[in-house]
Amino acid sequence: MIQAKQDLLAALGEAIQELSPGADLAAAFESPKQASHGDFACTAAMQLARPLKKNPRELAQALIEALQRRPAFQTWVDSLEIAGPGFINIRLKTAAKQAVVKEVLDAGAAFGSQPANGQHVMVEFVSANPTGPLHLGHARQAALGDSICSLFATQGWDVTREFYYNDAGVQIATLANSTQCRLKGLKPGDAGWPESAYNGDYIQDIADAFLRKETVKADDREFTASGDIDDLDGIRQFAVAYLRHEQDLDLQAFGLKFDHYFLESSLYSTGRVEATVSKLIANGKTYEQDGALWLRSTDYGDDKDRVMRKSDGTFTYFVPDVAYHINKFERGFTKCVNIQGTDHHGTIARVRAGLQAADVGIPQGFPDYVLHKMVLVMKGGEEVKLSKRAGSYVTARDLIDWTSRDAVRFFLISRKADTEFTFDIDLALQQNDENPVFYVQYAHARICSVIRQWAANGGVEADLPGAELALLKAPAETALMLKLADYPRMLGGAAEGLAPHDVTFYLRDLAAAFHSYYAAERFLTDNDSLTRARMALLAATRQVLGNALAVLGVSAPEAMARETTENP
Repeated sequence: MIQAKQDLLAALGEAIQELSPGADLAAAFESPKQASHGDFACTAAMQLARPLKKNPRELAQALIEALQRRPAFQTWVDSLEIAGPGFINIRLKTAAKQAVVKEVLDAGAAFGSQPANGQHVMVEFVSANPTGPLHLGHARQAALGDSICSLFATQGWDVTREFYYNDAGVQIATLANSTQCRLKGLKPGDAGWPESAYNGDYIQDIADAFLRKETVKADDREFTASGDIDDLDGIRQFAVAYLRHEQDLDLQAFGLKFDHYFLESSLYSTGRVEATVSKLIANGKTYEQDGALWLRSTDYGDDKDRVMRKSDGTFTYFVPDVAYHINKFERGFTKCVNIQGTDHHGTIARVRAGLQAADVGIPQGFPDYVLHKMVLVMKGGEEVKLSKRAGSYVTARDLIDWTSRDAVRFFLISRKADTEFTFDIDLALQQNDENPVFYVQYAHARICSVIRQWAANGGVEADLPGAELALLKAPAETALMLKLADYPRMLGGAAEGLAPHDVTFYLRDLAAAFHSYYAAERFLTDNDSLTRARMALLAATRQVLGNALAVLGVSAPEAMARETTENP
């Protein structure tokens, strides 16, 4: 069906040019609002009606006649009908729908993916300063970012996952001071315990490891403790390395590895921040006022100009961000996506303004942003707010320990990023159809069970691409094949829209189509040809379920506790 759709789109493009030579209208199909209206809908006649000054229904009839002369429509289309003000409803021949089964089996894990496009995309996400364990916001970023990276990869992009963090500054100084207080025997609540200090038990863990003179190694650094409680700089470096290691363990629990770590301090040590400021000044995009240096960001759509350098000589936080994104562009990334919390919304306009004011060839709208809201955790009908380890919040590892990596990944992208989400621990642990990740994984396991039974009776999976697919005519089979055929389009749209939640929606729909098929038809029949055709359809469905789950970083189990064999 994928090939059929491509052939039909090419033929539609030719017909549009026949009716309106030079028309700037891309050939496209839409999905009818009701399945009874057909398999595809075409609105080209209505779009051409105004420039051609013709009645859209009359134009639709002319377009149908042009389409019917083309071999692709003769091969793949059963009927064309005019509806409403000028829609053309297209009904495919059964063979076109059946073809998707062999297409999936032939492509395997590559089904739905596009060839390499030669372009580089960087997705920056998590980006947590090493001052404590990763919290739920970081967990949502991890799920979003990793899935978006996988979506880009399916569309042929060369993808880099980057983690950016500040290894200096006020927060890191607070971390060092908090650890030193623990080393001196102080704890939260004691006289002399700083009000700004971090209170979690993890601070005591760092202090204990420092006294033991341990060596800690993270993906981007390694440091050995001196054990000297007066060595504040050594405490700082050890605490940063210790927490970076802890973050690596969080990320490993999540099944995530970054390609590159970028230090904010390097923007200063290499002179990039100063160079960026100098360029903005030289371009006439700044001015001095009240002892501060300001960026004329209103020239680029911001609601007010922004301070770059404060009267005390320090830079505001968006200035290194501008320098950082110039660095990204210079590294050859034609597209960059930042996954951040909604509290970063105000940063977008000023960073983009700074990039345009720098005038280094960066396109408008660079970088893209995906902003997410925080996560509420419920257990036993009550909100879970605290973690002993972190001191004041639930950590990403807590959530994985309470449920599973699969549940955390699937749940955290099951809604649009900019919507609030409640993570229900009890629901994530249920093994029934109410749990969406179980519902999808169970569909995969159920198919594996049926195919195992068929193979045990002499069936050979290698023979499935040659199955007699013309036998797949039942309504539930048609519905399932149409859903399989929609997978490539869904992937492309999800990647373009930075919308991994579309994949979770698709998976639930595909699982539902399979479960309906399971309830409606027997798979192991007395007709060997029909059985083999149905095994081919099941194998294709298993493949697409597995492909889509892989995009989300969720496993595709071959067996599950609730697996049954009543259908075959």
